[in-house]
Amino acid sequence: MTKISKLLLVVVTFLLSCTTYAQQTELLFKAGNEHYAQGRFQEAIDAYKRILDQKVESASLYFNLANAHYKLNNVAPTVYYYEKALQLAPSDPDIRNNAAFAENMKIDAIEPLPKNTIQEWINTVVGIFTVDGWAKASVICMFLFVLSFLGYYFAYSTLRKRLFFITSIVVLILGVLSVSFAYTAFAKAEKDHPAIVFTPEVEVKSEPNLSSTLAFTLHEGTKVFVLEEVKQWNRIKLIDGKTGWIPKDDIKLLNNF
Repeated sequence: MTKISKLLLVVVTFLLSCTTYAQQTELLFKAGNEHYAQGRFQEAIDAYKRILDQKVESASLYFNLANAHYKLNNVAPTVYYYEKALQLAPSDPDIRNNAAFAENMKIDAIEPLPKNTIQEWINTVVGIFTVDGWAKASVICMFLFVLSFLGYYFAYSTLRKRLFFITSIVVLILGVLSVSFAYTAFAKAEKDHPAIVFTPEVEVKSEPNLSSTLAFTLHEGTKVFVLEEVKQWNRIKLIDGKTGWIPKDDIKLLNNF
């Protein structure tokens, strides 16, 4: 067998394995949806989690997982998977709506600290897209800038030159803003380490040991932010500014720490 034949065999084998892999994932997703439609929510969860076990993720997969857990009144997994879905599709109205309903399942009602109006507006805008979404927007804007500049350069009439010039300036500004928002979203993702409490009730300590004093108590489904990790303990912060230490096994990180 020649080297070219061996290479073709490897390529064909790889393509066939990818096709089979995709078909298996699609079948599992379809089976999960059928289980859900028939009210077999645990079976639906099992099917969806088999897809996750294959290192495949999507907003729709996390959304369906959260919906199935919601039907079984599993508070922590419901909140967790809606949060995962929002990470991949932050502007999806169905995910945002269902995630708002899931908030009513939680026991802890934590009021956030007052925010600066400008900073809150920036956070809202940045949250419209993911980091990849803003990066794609910046590339599109730069592409449109080049086209507009070329249109300006080759246009003959004064009106067209003005139109292309204004368009190029606008898309350039939008492109710069998109890059800035992409960087802000990336920096925020690197800084924030959100997690969900999975234990029905957990005591948050003032120091990373069981004999230290009680700081406060949290319940399943509450969102926290991990500040640091010391052995089997995580130092967390709530949106109201409170901090404390919690056993790392009592929470589940939404991102890698």
